[in-house]
Amino acid sequence: MSTKVIQALYNDDDILMDAVKETRKAHHHIEEVYTPFPVHGLDKAMGLAPTRIAIASFLYGCVGLSVATWMMNYIMIQDWPQDIGGKPSFSYIENMPAFVPIMFELTVFFAAHLMVITFYMRSKLWPFKSAENPDVRTTDDHFLMEVAVHNNEEELSDFLKKTGAVEIKVVEKH
Repeated sequence: MSTKVIQALYNDDDILMDAVKETRKAHHHIEEVYTPFPVHGLDKAMGLAPTRIAIASFLYGCVGLSVATWMMNYIMIQDWPQDIGGKPSFSYIENMPAFVPIMFELTVFFAAHLMVITFYMRSKLWPFKSAENPDVRTTDDHFLMEVAVHNNEEELSDFLKKTGAVEIKVVEKH
């Protein structure tokens, strides 16, 4: 099923921010905004929900800490206890100060790697995926806002021109 969208092209990020706010105030649905660099506050202006990647990061760090604790307890205490530098190998608690650097490193390792994998999966960035950029100028110096059309194409085009769009284009999206 294909739907129509209007692509409004802007040449300044401040004009884009004002246009996004005006478009939302007028109750038009913004499909997507393409920018050549991150625009501070754009996600709030678009009304996007806050990200939960920090919660995922904390949980991934907990997994890493658990794996490190289990691994060191099994390797250094249960499976092959060794007397290294006169330190006793009878319990995990007695050796834990020596294990803290390993626990820290595995916590960071798991959090970082699993966050990257989660980010790629959530944003659908698969290997060999073709780009979805609608206008090549948005990688250089222009900003593009896609607004859904609901039998109001001319009215919406006029509205977007008043917000400061330098170019308006109606496109069928699949």
